[in-house]
Amino acid sequence: MRQAQVTRKTGETDITLTVNLDGVGRYDIHTGVGFFDHMLTGFARHGKFDLTVTCTGDTWVDDHHTVEDVGICLGQAFAQALGEMRGVERFGQSLLPMDETLILGAVDLSGRGMLCWDVALPTDKVGTFDTELAKEFWLAFTRKAGCTLHLRKVAGENSHHILEGVFKAAGRSLKQAVALTGDDDIPSTKGSLV
Repeated sequence: MRQAQVTRKTGETDITLTVNLDGVGRYDIHTGVGFFDHMLTGFARHGKFDLTVTCTGDTWVDDHHTVEDVGICLGQAFAQALGEMRGVERFGQSLLPMDETLILGAVDLSGRGMLCWDVALPTDKVGTFDTELAKEFWLAFTRKAGCTLHLRKVAGENSHHILEGVFKAAGRSLKQAVALTGDDDIPSTKGSLV
């Protein structure tokens, strides 16, 4: 099974994260940021990744360090679990509807970390969660996972729905990209994706 565990302890956060890319969508997520837990749950469930996250962060400052550092850890875990990326599909995409919202997600396990974010949000907060932190999470993830990720809002009026659609679309896109093809090739004319 393609799985990894990452621990990260700094003056701002203390995180333990495990991921199984060949899971069934089981999750046990406790970051101390309720809305973020909800987003990671949707990501795991719709990506069919088994994901556990425990994080103690300096949320008395704000949620930034927690969200960004979990993104770092999840990206590192994906990179470790994928290894050389032999036999993976490499590309994945999803057009995800959720009520009035429609989100496009597309990923290339290119070995190059890049986020292309076109997700206008109508509010600065969902509950107490700063909506701008979603972009920070995916920036951290793509840099450490070494993938190119496009996330685009095609339609949407409700910030909760938009962000939930983003996390689910990313999960479904990554599910396709990490799927095994049955061969042992690295899907690149260069012979390497790392």
